[in-house]
Amino acid sequence: MPVYGTRLTLGLLKPKLREHRILRESDLREVRIGDAVQLGPFRVEAVSVCHSIPDAVGLSIETPVGRVVYTSDFKLDPAPPDGLPTDMARFKSLGDEGVLLLLSDSTNSEREGHSGSERDLHAPFERIFGSAPGRIVVANFASNIHRIQHLVRMAIQFERRVAVVGRSLQQNFKTSRELGFLKVPEGLTVPLEEADRIPSSKLLLLTAGSQGEPMSALTRFAAQRHPLVNVRKGDWVVISARPIPGNERMVHQTVNNLYRHGARVFYSEVGNVHVTGHAQREELREMLDATRPRYFIPVHGEYRQLLQHAELAREAGVPDDRVVVVEDGEAVELDAKSIERGEKISTGLVFVDGLGVGDVEQVVLRDRRHLAEDGILVVTLALDRDTGSLRAGPDLLSRGVIEPELSSNLMADARKAAVDVIKRLADSRDLNILQEAIHDAVSKTVWRQTRRRPMVIPVVTEI
Repeated sequence: MPVYGTRLTLGLLKPKLREHRILRESDLREVRIGDAVQLGPFRVEAVSVCHSIPDAVGLSIETPVGRVVYTSDFKLDPAPPDGLPTDMARFKSLGDEGVLLLLSDSTNSEREGHSGSERDLHAPFERIFGSAPGRIVVANFASNIHRIQHLVRMAIQFERRVAVVGRSLQQNFKTSRELGFLKVPEGLTVPLEEADRIPSSKLLLLTAGSQGEPMSALTRFAAQRHPLVNVRKGDWVVISARPIPGNERMVHQTVNNLYRHGARVFYSEVGNVHVTGHAQREELREMLDATRPRYFIPVHGEYRQLLQHAELAREAGVPDDRVVVVEDGEAVELDAKSIERGEKISTGLVFVDGLGVGDVEQVVLRDRRHLAEDGILVVTLALDRDTGSLRAGPDLLSRGVIEPELSSNLMADARKAAVDVIKRLADSRDLNILQEAIHDAVSKTVWRQTRRRPMVIPVVTEI
């Protein structure tokens, strides 16, 4: 299957394909800004947009029923670092030609005003680089090449060497440099293994992990679990990113660990060290006014952000019945004169367990959760095949229920409950009924004494 992308996109993709040993089998086709590709009945044009990663594009898709415009992640920065702003002239001309459906980035739909420029960070970075007594550590998204270039310039200005921490960031740094999207003078970088040889006041560490990912370089650095570099007292750490919704707790844990080990930390709540790559309300309104779509679907972001963006579209003149807010799995059917919801498609997490992909059913997950929360209790016994009398047991084996030294009375009571059931059902030769009765009796005994409900498994054999 052919894969289309801009030069940097494919450049970042190739190492991942190489790692999975499928690069040779991949059909990668480069497209440039303004190029159009015919894919069956669809003609797809790449339109320049400004985002935190260079070489980003939105898509204009000509379909048999009309034009669909997808903004991708975008912002309206009139003077971006690479000199390629979002091409609003092209979006406006698409609007003049007619846009049937607009799909637009909703990530910052709750925030008023404009998103700001990458250049707004220069003064805060200058203050930090000019005052830091020791090492400076900056964490941001591995894909934010504009920010990395900015930090490289700061390192040159303040005569600091640069070491890159984290595999994803190292790979993106290398690829962007090779493709010419990142300009780094020879001799500025130092291998991470040799970073300790550089005086602290002359070193800048660039790291990924701004979202508190458990195995990321910054998280391990903050917890002093990194094999090569760990936080020291006197480090100045800059987290140049805003937590993605849902990641706040992990990010705050990382910040706490940095403070705990003596670092000074700059992050979104205490310093102007990040500029978003996503359009805010005034920019979103400008995109709506430029494209003037017949129908509108907000995309990207939490449900509340989709709703805020939908309301903005209504304010911009899109009729209420032509604005559709959808979540993952909700299909939308579109033609030249109507838009309506289609059938809901099953979506969600696909679990990979051993060699199986997606074969772990909810009942299995429920059992695992039960085991994790309350433990397991196995009751084994043997009955005489002819008389039904008890020949061996009952023996009880517990895991994760209660400490062995505290469980002697509980185990004795549970064993007695099982024996009473066997006596009561001595005339019954149905093992299924007997197992169910033992399960209920033992479960009730454990619940009365511990208020826990372990998974009770009776094992009855006849000898």
